[in-house]
Amino acid sequence: MEQSRSQQLFEQAQRVIPGGVNSPVRSFRAVEGTPPFIARGAGARVWDVDGNEYIDYLGSWGPLALGHAHPAVVEAVQRAASDGTSFGAPVEQEVELAEMICAALPSVDLVRLVNSGTEACMTALRLARAYTGRDKIVKFAGNYHGHADGLLVAAGSGALTHGVPTSAGVPEAYAAETLIATFNDIGSVEGLFDAWPDDIAAVIVEPVAGNMGVVPPADGFLEGLRNVTEANGALLIFDEVITGFRVGYGGAQTLYGVTPDITTMGKIIGGGLPVGAYGGREEVMQQVAPLGPMYQAGTLSGNPLAVAAGVATLTELQKPGVYEQLEATAVRLTDGVSAAFARAEVPSTINRVASMFTGFFNAGPVSALAEVEQSDTAAYGRYMHALLDRGVYIAPSQFEAGFVSIAHTDADIDRTVEVVGEALASLG
Repeated sequence: MEQSRSQQLFEQAQRVIPGGVNSPVRSFRAVEGTPPFIARGAGARVWDVDGNEYIDYLGSWGPLALGHAHPAVVEAVQRAASDGTSFGAPVEQEVELAEMICAALPSVDLVRLVNSGTEACMTALRLARAYTGRDKIVKFAGNYHGHADGLLVAAGSGALTHGVPTSAGVPEAYAAETLIATFNDIGSVEGLFDAWPDDIAAVIVEPVAGNMGVVPPADGFLEGLRNVTEANGALLIFDEVITGFRVGYGGAQTLYGVTPDITTMGKIIGGGLPVGAYGGREEVMQQVAPLGPMYQAGTLSGNPLAVAAGVATLTELQKPGVYEQLEATAVRLTDGVSAAFARAEVPSTINRVASMFTGFFNAGPVSALAEVEQSDTAAYGRYMHALLDRGVYIAPSQFEAGFVSIAHTDADIDRTVEVVGEALASLG
């Protein structure tokens, strides 16, 4: 049988790139098979190098709330590129983007742009340690905050997918400064503060877990984190790399009415280009060089292409009705998929917050990592391929979120629900 172009490229890639991919989950090892190599995207669809067309629910892992190649974003990037791609110097639009972020997020008085969510989270922890003079960090099992040393401990996302929740190459002494709590269990956090009352610099959390699949915060959980950190002189860090400007213009902190001390951002604030940011209260951010002793720098931080795309994206997201449309589209999709699973008598749980969602092969409920891990990952892999074969593209991992965009139409959703039914029937 003749190889597809994607198969040829994957074999070629494995000779020069570890595992043939530049991010592990793309390898399809968790679901087997060959990843399609994507050639282009437009609106709610992508096309691979073999010409196959897919309705896309990855959206580049979340940032493309406007869909692929939105005209306003494309125009902004083209205009910026015509004036130069990088200066390593201040540009006007980075000020505009920073002002938009500060105006949108209740927790952010000052913001520093960086190049990725990983860099933002790594630096936020350094900032918390600088501000408090303490060393230990609390994170939650199954929450993923990038691949920085000290955060790849009981991690979610690709680390969870590949069964390597703690990375090789992380010194034990460094990992020992990371304490692990249970998501949605405030008692587990209180226990850590009881054990180390004067040593914990910060608690970092995805306010809506998105890297062990979507798991919403339990009632009172985020408020409990706010209370316990304040009572113990520690900082609360919200990792809004996925949720920022996705679950609402003001992020999860506005959706749930809980204000952290530091917020990390990424993905969407660059409209799909490489970007990240961390921001917080003025007194905390005054620790950042050149104002204070906490050093962080980057030649590409505030890159003119990324900030141009970010300003264009946030401008579009501010338009009336955008988030209502995203919500309605996501409800239509998850209601339809839930009904299809019920008709097929396949145990499932769909968790959704705003326009992000995960369908678990699990009778549920799914509210913590232990329940996430009870999902039937083999069944998910067969299901994912059955959808892919029928033109619907979802995450190649049970432990990731899906996303809709304003480019998804009712017809797209209805076709997707139809395909889900066909896929489930094909599994027997």
